[in-house]
Amino acid sequence: MDSTTLTGFLDRGGPALWVIAALSVLTLALILWKLWRLLLGGAWSGAVTERAVTLWQHGQRVEAATLLRPRRSLRARLALAAMEAREAPHWSEPQAREETTRVAKALLSEARTGLRALELIATIAPLIGLLGTVLGMIAAFQALQTSGNSADPSVLAGGIWEALLTTAAGMAVAIPASAALTWFESVADRVQADMEDAATRIFTSGGA
Repeated sequence: MDSTTLTGFLDRGGPALWVIAALSVLTLALILWKLWRLLLGGAWSGAVTERAVTLWQHGQRVEAATLLRPRRSLRARLALAAMEAREAPHWSEPQAREETTRVAKALLSEARTGLRALELIATIAPLIGLLGTVLGMIAAFQALQTSGNSADPSVLAGGIWEALLTTAAGMAVAIPASAALTWFESVADRVQADMEDAATRIFTSGGA
């Protein structure tokens, strides 16, 4: 489909279809950006953190922290923060737990960045499509009323068909946005569970 054909297609759906087209581009950009961010955050790699926590549980504190320091994954950063807080001489255990919780909240917020935007798109895209359809139907029936007895049913059918484009387009954007949102949330939930498990093991073992 060349640019002229695409522009003509969007024009047939009216302003609502143009808005939905913009949302589709934004949705794709958000999904790709989120994938890149999660990859950078090591959302699917927890082996190093698991090995470091195991070392910590066996009393190898220095080795565990050394293993985690060069890592930039979300799990590794949380585990290292927990170890450093646990070892800090000026903090009691409750204070160390509070500091670990603070770091965990910041990291989880980072893991969930962009999800609200996807949620918003998944919600409003079908509504914009429905609005475009309703406006298109109103215009089609106004044309039918104006033409009176000389109304051409094919013209009316064409107007309705064009109006329904926006509903289909809105759903076509909302479905992948909703699916991506659910998947990203499951990834973030898994990271959160792993963080909680690592922090608990670090504090209950005490590096003994």
